[in-house]
Amino acid sequence: MTENKITTLERTIEILDCFTPEHSELGVRETARLLGMSHSTTGRLLSGLKDMGVLNQNPATKMYSLGGKVLAWAGSYNSTLDVRNRALPYLEELHTETQETISLYVLEGDVRVCVERLESTHNIRMVARIGRRLPLYAGSAGKVFLAFLPESKKDEILSRTAFDPLTPVTITEVKELNKEIAKIRKQGFAESHGEWILEASGIACPIFDRTGNVIAALTLSGPSQRFTKETVARFIPIVLRVASEISQSMGYIQTLN
Repeated sequence: MTENKITTLERTIEILDCFTPEHSELGVRETARLLGMSHSTTGRLLSGLKDMGVLNQNPATKMYSLGGKVLAWAGSYNSTLDVRNRALPYLEELHTETQETISLYVLEGDVRVCVERLESTHNIRMVARIGRRLPLYAGSAGKVFLAFLPESKKDEILSRTAFDPLTPVTITEVKELNKEIAKIRKQGFAESHGEWILEASGIACPIFDRTGNVIAALTLSGPSQRFTKETVARFIPIVLRVASEISQSMGYIQTLN
């Protein structure tokens, strides 16, 4: 693939990344501004994506939105996520029992991606947007992946990680993070209090496949003001139980050490 084709592909992906629930419709000018590209290049790429069915264009406003082909891709992606399909009944059970936000993350490269979420029934709640990509060093789900990945894989990821402080309490030192990881591995779950959203807390547990590899992280999250020490202590065994049930449904058999 030539350098020009690679550049065009990168720009195309950057354009698609601009479409979010908050920006579901974008015009040429706004997209060009978001990406720092020329109006002509942006307009050409948007038009090409429309012609291929990746984007739709409103004939009245000339604004672009994601097209049906993206939905088809999403369906194909979801169909490969056996863990999501297996986990969903258990997530619904956990949601009913706790009434808090339930999220399921899978690992993609060096980040975690939310593939399912059930929002809290409370007026004040934490929303984990499906498809959102988050770092592993901040938040309970990310730390669970690091704790239960093979040591070499964990170290490889951390060697490439830029430890940007997302909040004042984000762990940004490898030594401190490894200490936390060892604790998580021993107790079987992770906690987070304000690490990637300052006023948010979460509890996460690993989900394993039949070979014993961690394939997902189950989280229960909410505002820190509601996640008191007593509440967290009550939720931890519940999340551990549900994560274990999902792992068993994936064929995992826990062995006694």
